[in-house]
Amino acid sequence: MARERAGFSTERLGKVDAVLTKKYVEGGFFPGILTQVWRKGELVHSGMSGAMDLARDKKMREDAIFRIYSMTKPITAVALMMLAEEGKLALEDDVHVHIPQFKDLRVYQSGMPSLVENTAGQFITVPPKRRMKVVDLVTHTSGLSYGFMTRTEVDAEYRRKKIGDFQTPGGLEAFINQLAQAPLDFSPGDYWNYSVSIDVMGYLVQKLSGMTFGEFLRTRLFEPLGMKDTSFSVPADKMDRFCSCYMPKKGGGLQLQDDAGKSTYAEPPKLESGGGGLVSTAHDYMRFCRMMLGGGTLDGVQILSPKTVAMFGMNLLPDNKLLSDMSVAPGFSEAGYNGIGFSIGCGVTVDPAKTLIPGTPGEFFWGGAASTAFWIDPKEDLAVVFMTQVMGTDARLTLRRDLRTLVYSAMTESFA
Repeated sequence: MARERAGFSTERLGKVDAVLTKKYVEGGFFPGILTQVWRKGELVHSGMSGAMDLARDKKMREDAIFRIYSMTKPITAVALMMLAEEGKLALEDDVHVHIPQFKDLRVYQSGMPSLVENTAGQFITVPPKRRMKVVDLVTHTSGLSYGFMTRTEVDAEYRRKKIGDFQTPGGLEAFINQLAQAPLDFSPGDYWNYSVSIDVMGYLVQKLSGMTFGEFLRTRLFEPLGMKDTSFSVPADKMDRFCSCYMPKKGGGLQLQDDAGKSTYAEPPKLESGGGGLVSTAHDYMRFCRMMLGGGTLDGVQILSPKTVAMFGMNLLPDNKLLSDMSVAPGFSEAGYNGIGFSIGCGVTVDPAKTLIPGTPGEFFWGGAASTAFWIDPKEDLAVVFMTQVMGTDARLTLRRDLRTLVYSAMTESFA
């Protein structure tokens, strides 16, 4: 009979690594993978395979450092809610109360961005139906966008001005001033659109805390939680643990996207991006997940109230709508859309039946552009962290589907 541990079959948990390695590492989609599963107070599974650097033939290691990109977003969301608990802002606040530059934002109607650097685009705009609220930022219903979307002229304006670029001179302050000059893609609350909204939240943390965003994260989150390898850059004494990043190669296989030995992550960025700028380890990110799984407290250190953490498992989209109802650009996300809502900087499962994979109402999750992923299932007392480093691959979404299926299929008991 297979041995059980924390409500899991150890034999079935072993299939997580076996299946993912065969399908994604040996299949040439990922250079290497690292997976951790936490349940009922213990690390029930930690597995890895493949390489963290193909050219240097460096095998994957448990303390490898990864670019987590949009898995930065939930960390920024927690930082913002820490300040909300201190009474420094509320989700229902108009954003311009805290960012006066946003008071007169207008919505794109027609026109073209300027082809000349540092000149305004020729846009026809109208006033929004209502002002942007902080809740619009946390749920991506703000009307803001990302330059890589390539869907509208607003996206093109972001690319022209390099809005949100990690190397923007002037950092978050300059970023906010740039955004204030660009039109909104739609009136706040009308649609869901993946965007720089979480970077704006990082600016709010910086402004309302009176310290740089990075300093707030370091002193208020990372150091208290023992997240020793999470930051906006990789110091010289840790570079040997930094993974190279890859992208799909035409015809199959992988090609280098960012060489760890020559990466810009060796130096602090000019803009500390709350939407995608952090590097971390599986161990550190699991510490963050365990804090959330523990209702805001880990090892005696309280970061948030259990009531605030509970909101991360609630769908905050208007009228309890799903991403499939509200998305203005259904071609991109770090998740599928069916059965999924959005909470505070995270996707949240509302209707597991519509996702067509195992899951639990109220589990919250997200992923990063380099194919990393995590989810937290409070009802099952479960947290999962997955790390790899491949940009621009469709395999990241099938991987996340397979990972969920394999982990939940290994359960021998359920609490939900």
